[in-house]
Amino acid sequence: MSSTLLELTRAAHEDTERLERLIVKDLQKDLATTKDRLARSHRVRHIIDQITSTTHKLVEIYEDQDNSRKDEIAALGGQTASGTNVFSAFYDRLKEIREYHRRHPSARVIDTSDESEQLLEEEPQIEFSGEEASGRYLDLHELYNDYINTKFGKEFIKQFDKQFDYSSYLEVFSQPHLIPRKLKISRQYREYLSKMIEYLVYFFERTEPLQDLDRIFSKVVSEFEEQWDDGKVDGWKDEAQENGHDPEQHASIDLDYYSTVEELIELGPEKLKEALSVLGLKTGGTVQQRAERLFLTKHTPLEKLDKKHFVKGAQRPQQNGVVATSHQDDSKEIALMEAKLVKLCELLSEIITRTKENCVNKQAQRYEEIDREDEEVPEVESDEDDQQIYNPLKLPISWDGKPIPYWLYKLHGLGQEFKCEICGNYSYWGRRAYERHFKEFRHQYGMRRLGIPNTKNFNEITSIEEAQKLWERIKEKQGVNKWRPELEEEYEDREGNIYNKKTYTDLQRQGLI
Repeated sequence: MSSTLLELTRAAHEDTERLERLIVKDLQKDLATTKDRLARSHRVRHIIDQITSTTHKLVEIYEDQDNSRKDEIAALGGQTASGTNVFSAFYDRLKEIREYHRRHPSARVIDTSDESEQLLEEEPQIEFSGEEASGRYLDLHELYNDYINTKFGKEFIKQFDKQFDYSSYLEVFSQPHLIPRKLKISRQYREYLSKMIEYLVYFFERTEPLQDLDRIFSKVVSEFEEQWDDGKVDGWKDEAQENGHDPEQHASIDLDYYSTVEELIELGPEKLKEALSVLGLKTGGTVQQRAERLFLTKHTPLEKLDKKHFVKGAQRPQQNGVVATSHQDDSKEIALMEAKLVKLCELLSEIITRTKENCVNKQAQRYEEIDREDEEVPEVESDEDDQQIYNPLKLPISWDGKPIPYWLYKLHGLGQEFKCEICGNYSYWGRRAYERHFKEFRHQYGMRRLGIPNTKNFNEITSIEEAQKLWERIKEKQGVNKWRPELEEEYEDREGNIYNKKTYTDLQRQGLI
């Protein structure tokens, strides 16, 4: 093997240079469709992987851990261990090289232009589902079904007045900080995050094969570590930094100040539940049972307690009077997964927006249109759709991927912009979209954050200040016009005279009626 080492090195360098020229030639081509550009990216990625593999072999050769390369170079100069002369060493080497090329004909220098052309014409097989439409949209239906059937998903959905459909899920899946912190510390939520990240990474690798996702994630991890240490992670901010108190003292109870179970009962069920949860103990049962379970930890270390007192599948934390380390590690791990999810959603922001628009367009279609669209999609259609559409007036795109007619644009007033401060200064184009948005998720969520019910009284109001003033007036009016039975409930005596409840009871008490 040592006698052919330099030939292997030369062949590896030659292959690397040839593959690099091939990448340059492929990238210089001007491709018209998105499909062709995506196929080229995958070809380039495949060639880069080949270059990387060859380079690793070269690094191993140059490191020369077994000194075989050093011995071969010394042999070329006639420096042999047996002391033979230069000419005999040269002819021995020549014989070995000829023998090597006879046994390995592929190692000879040949014209690789035909092979290169074949590589450039290859079309990689990229797997996309029908819903993904060759990488144009995300397919989150399975994750949506998982979300609405989990405990944390059901609790989060309760705050919505309308049905939480797939389009509503597309609005919130990229914002994990909206989910309350108490719902996140669960196995279901971690499995859901893991499945979501796995899908988004797989989709990103198929649509952006030239991106270095490992480098992006390493940057996310370094930034997350700094924010976590400072307590600035969105959705996981420490209560100590918000209220000026120690969160561990807030969650745990110092049992040195309590001598009986009855004293613990006075703390209330919620406080006891919180303290038991911190220690990994079961939180169910009556207040008496919770207090007794917590009081056991005063004289008995946690590692010596019976298994029946612990949550099933939970690790036993060490008893140190503070929040368990495993609990903190779980929180940190989930927060890091959320940070990766947010970063992936930023990278795929255009596709997410396109997916939302496609979902809305499909909801506006009749069944016959969807069925006809599925039947009449030819293979060439993707190429035609991917071509740049001439749209100088920047008209909205209809469900078929083409600009709507200009007369329809003017008829619906789509050039008129309406901004809603309650929706975060979101713009709505056209009167119809503006009127419809008052019943949509974004506006409902904004009203809920303000603590105002989203009733008909607040239609056409987009200013936060106006909405708050109107809500104050409504509350005052409801206080004045509140029905008071002692003054407004009517009673009638035998002679047909009508009195309110207060007057009637006074006259009856005096015996006048």
